[in-house]
Amino acid sequence: MLKTLTLIAALFATSILVAPSATAEEPKWTQLAVYPTDIRLDGSADFQNVIAVATRSDGVTLDVTEQAAWSLANGELATLRDFRLLPMGAGETKLTASWSELAAESQVAIANSDVTKPISFHLDVMPVLTRTGCNTGSCHGAARGKDGFRLSLFGFDPAGDYQRITRELGIRRINLAVPEQSLIYLKAVGAVPHSGGKRMEPDSEYAKTLLSWLQDDAPADAQAPPTCTQVELFPPEAVMEGEGAAQRMVAVAHFSDGTTRDVTSLAAFTTNNELTAAVNDQGAVTAGVRGEAFVMARFDTHTVGSQILALPSGLDYTPPEVTGNYIDELVAAKLQKLRILPSGTCTDEEFIRRVTIDIVGLLPTEEELAEFMADTSPDRRAKLVDRLLQRKEFSEIWAMRWAQLLLVKSDNQVSYKAAFQYSSWITNKLAADTPIDQIVREMLASSGGVFEQPATNFYQVERDTIKTAENVAQVFMGIRTQCAQCHNHPFDRWTMNDYYGFTSFFSQIGRKTGEDYREVIVFNRGSGEINHPLSGKPVPPTFLGGPQPEIKGEDRRQVLADWITSPENPFFATSIANRVWAQFMGVGIVQPVDDIRVSNPASNPALFDALGEKLIEYEFDLKQLVRDICNSQTYQRSTQPNESNRSDTRNYAFAQVRRVPAEMLLDCISQATATKDKFRGLPQGARAVHIADGSTSTYFLTTFGRSPRTTVCDCEASTDPSLSQALHLLNGSSTQGKIAQGKLIPSWQEQGLSTQQILERIYMRCLSRKPTELELGTLTKMVADAGNETVGLEDAFWAVLNSREFMFNH
Repeated sequence: MLKTLTLIAALFATSILVAPSATAEEPKWTQLAVYPTDIRLDGSADFQNVIAVATRSDGVTLDVTEQAAWSLANGELATLRDFRLLPMGAGETKLTASWSELAAESQVAIANSDVTKPISFHLDVMPVLTRTGCNTGSCHGAARGKDGFRLSLFGFDPAGDYQRITRELGIRRINLAVPEQSLIYLKAVGAVPHSGGKRMEPDSEYAKTLLSWLQDDAPADAQAPPTCTQVELFPPEAVMEGEGAAQRMVAVAHFSDGTTRDVTSLAAFTTNNELTAAVNDQGAVTAGVRGEAFVMARFDTHTVGSQILALPSGLDYTPPEVTGNYIDELVAAKLQKLRILPSGTCTDEEFIRRVTIDIVGLLPTEEELAEFMADTSPDRRAKLVDRLLQRKEFSEIWAMRWAQLLLVKSDNQVSYKAAFQYSSWITNKLAADTPIDQIVREMLASSGGVFEQPATNFYQVERDTIKTAENVAQVFMGIRTQCAQCHNHPFDRWTMNDYYGFTSFFSQIGRKTGEDYREVIVFNRGSGEINHPLSGKPVPPTFLGGPQPEIKGEDRRQVLADWITSPENPFFATSIANRVWAQFMGVGIVQPVDDIRVSNPASNPALFDALGEKLIEYEFDLKQLVRDICNSQTYQRSTQPNESNRSDTRNYAFAQVRRVPAEMLLDCISQATATKDKFRGLPQGARAVHIADGSTSTYFLTTFGRSPRTTVCDCEASTDPSLSQALHLLNGSSTQGKIAQGKLIPSWQEQGLSTQQILERIYMRCLSRKPTELELGTLTKMVADAGNETVGLEDAFWAVLNSREFMFNH
């Protein structure tokens, strides 16, 4: 049997497709851009670095800052030194760059050029401490500080940092009589022993800023300084050709008083792919091996990034013709930037099996396969998708997936009855084609008993207010806010104020026991606040990344539910659409799907946004979005990579081979063997996807990665292969036992079917195709050698059920 399994696995492999090369028309430089496009200088010491970037017709970009000819319309207002614009007067002018036959300009506005602004602790000193790494987790930003000195991580508490720097050790840490002898300065420039080493050169702008502040008597800000509201990184994207190609970056911060500031030298630059795009501490990017990277700049509480693609020089590439829908256009645009050729289209047999498992969690029956293969109409695949979307199994699959995320499970807090009704409520809503935004609104704003109003179980599954807020952000917006509970998020925009402002929406949830002791009634208490751990003061409810709403006389949860599901919320639609995409494509555009942040960027930002916009346009009807995905050429691609896309896993140049999830795999085995399963609380013959209670499982489901529903992380439902899975299939009752129980082999023999016909039926039931001549010949010989035809055929059936082709969707 093992020999047969190995042979079948080898037979399922196909040859690699190699796309023919062709010589493309010579690309030309077609566009020039100057960054920033809008420059505002305020104060005599203000400045702005500028860059010029040319773009070729094939998308390749080139930093031409040094080669361009620069000019100012009014040279009396500003001057350009080393590509840094400095103020000289007040007014407006234009900065123009010319290169080759191209030109571009930037608008310049200058004010207060004769005013010298004082050093600000918040706006000048704190960024220096962050930029030089003084307040990182490995240094003084650790929870207990280092060497007796503690700063807030990445400067989330400026007032506290000022107190610790200026008051904690008296004249030792700062020396206003002799500022140059201040310990904070001497250690930073390496003049005295420092376990963190030298953090800045004595003649650097960082050291000069720190010393100037000390020489001014280390003042606190006289009034609350303007806050940083946005950071921009230029250029927003780059396609660099040739190893060693360079691109300088410019970071600009926008403040609440309308001013801007060049923070390139104050931002912390990082890259998520050092081999493809290395970046130094001044924002200079150097291209490396072929691939893509995301270069990020962090300033204050903001992290922004630019997508960088690196290509080898002289790459011979001819883009293929783009067919299909908007998904295919956006995927093709990214593949063309990477110079990657997509794989071909999957066969009809592969498509019907793939799409049937994905949409309804079952195998296509022999009758369905025959009907589909007999249809010669050009839209037969689209018609198949429509038929599958009308089946009740579609809503059952998505009810199971939402039950996993919503932790539907009986325990000491949630009775079995409540869990069953909660699961049934989700299933019924989806079966009635209720839009997902309406389901979420009803759930978040729900009140009443957990029996009479099953949606209220959402607040019974998790009773901790802080955890509830974290779960809502992660499940419905794909945002993990947990880091911001104790300090500002180090890799995203979320601050402690954001965290506790969002948590405040859930601070007034009340619970009491109903007439039935098993039933809990959830209601709005109308009182209760969340206090900020630093100030100790209540934090008003605030939308994540949004304003403070008017909540007087309102149930805070209703206000939040309306905002979360509204088009004004930029996170809900894209997060839900990304989850749907990942279910059908094997990997999300943002992956993991519940970790959407600047430092974990979308592989295709345009597609990520487009799917969210489509979901809003479809009024959150999941079926329409699924229809778009399954009808796309991207979804229908072969799983076989070609020479150009073999190493790519995030841009959908070929279809991903995916292990069938635990519940669906068990259902497919039962379907293929014509057997029925029995689960707690369900009738004989119920499917594994019908199991309502997360605490109900079987050895098979647990072994194959069924979600234990202990956290809202999407990763809890695993499809990773393991040795225990292989051993269970080889020796357990889920294959051989079901083959014997289903008695399909004896039944077919009684019908007079030949060995060849039975083998063909096994393949059709399990793999949606007929065996190849080699497979048929090998298995026929194996059956004959077994000495007992029934035993030999059951062995062949067992081998097919154990094959990778059966266990994986491809």
